[in-house]
Amino acid sequence: MLRFAARAVAVATAVALAASSSPADDTMLKVKAGDKFPVVALEAAQIEKLGLKDAKTVSIADLKGKTVVIFFYPKALTKGCTVESCGFRDALASADFPKDVVILGASADDVPLQKQFIEKEKLTYPLLADKEMKLTKELGIVSPKNAKVTQRVTFVVDKEGKIAKIYDTVNPATHPKEVVEFLKGQK
Repeated sequence: MLRFAARAVAVATAVALAASSSPADDTMLKVKAGDKFPVVALEAAQIEKLGLKDAKTVSIADLKGKTVVIFFYPKALTKGCTVESCGFRDALASADFPKDVVILGASADDVPLQKQFIEKEKLTYPLLADKEMKLTKELGIVSPKNAKVTQRVTFVVDKEGKIAKIYDTVNPATHPKEVVEFLKGQK
């Protein structure tokens, strides 16, 4: 009986240790509103639009003092991603869009593909290239269907670098307007 109890404790300990050392699930959101947005420097197409002198990469720390909308999309030049990206382009150009807000798109695509996307769709804001998925994994927004693709999630980050709002259910056609309405309510 004592041997059985000792074995049970040993097995339970081994299971607990294995569970605690297993890799985190990168497909489950790891942040919430109020958390600091992760500081991960990424290359970006059209980075000069941010006014960062001679920058090769950008992180949320570089944009402190500004409200930032970072929308993640699965793949450049695909239908839903084009609809959403063009929606943000059009929202940014409207008189309703708050002037002190920065828009950034982001995906696991490389800079050349992001540049192609910008040129084809005449996008007016930078696109982050998270090709190694560092930021995507820190946020927990890796697609459960394809480990090389981000989920469609948007983060509104306040002027101090904290997450003000997370949109984890996004309709590409209506989402940009939804974000603008939220931004107009912020002070």
